[in-house]
Amino acid sequence: MCRVVDLQQAVLAKNDATAHALRVGLAARGTTVVNLLSSPGSGKTALLEGELLLARERGVRVAALTADLATENDAVRLARSGVPVKQVLTDGLCHLEAGMLGGHLEGWLPDDTRLLFVENVGNLVCPASYDLGETLRVVLASVTEGEDKPLKYPTAFGLAHLVVVTKTDIAEAVEFDEAAFRAHVAQINPGVEVLLTSARRGDGVGALLDRATAAADGESVHTPVMARQERHHHHDHGTHARAAAAGATAQSGS
Repeated sequence: MCRVVDLQQAVLAKNDATAHALRVGLAARGTTVVNLLSSPGSGKTALLEGELLLARERGVRVAALTADLATENDAVRLARSGVPVKQVLTDGLCHLEAGMLGGHLEGWLPDDTRLLFVENVGNLVCPASYDLGETLRVVLASVTEGEDKPLKYPTAFGLAHLVVVTKTDIAEAVEFDEAAFRAHVAQINPGVEVLLTSARRGDGVGALLDRATAAADGESVHTPVMARQERHHHHDHGTHARAAAAGATAQSGS
């Protein structure tokens, strides 16, 4: 009898298991991961630089790992904050995976790191499906990207614990409709908080650090409806997979 294996589900199941182990291991040492997702050019590097500078001023032990297809430009910028920074070049891969992250942390991440900010590859498609062992998943969108961004990328926005709008200093110039954007976010991810920021003016800088610190302190984070649905789906899939495996074993032994 021929069986069809869902390769994508198998890959994600392996990643989820690795992410869970990574989350548990980092939590045991007091480190909380913040996963930042956005399109290229959203301004997440500029915002993260401000957050890292503020964290250093406040005495919060932070580190940053940034991923790109090529160049170390973002790492050079973030290193100006004076906190530990590492660049990961994915050699064409459009996302980070939990195993990749764990491998790059070994021997690099300082033991006293309280918050690890991970700047994922600029892409709202591939990274959305991969858990990195984060406690806080943040999706960013600039005012230049349009109010319907959440509707176009429902998985990215639907699994977010926090949504950040960037470049609000030019919102009026590009006729950004904040009310429409918030309505679309609420449609995809009811109850998620939306923060407004401008790295250029300093507006909202520190709010992300505040939310991350609160999560590290054990305060509950928003639970997306989509995340609850996916956990149920993965549970069902895992149950069926184990049943299939057991059936295959029984057949081979008969």
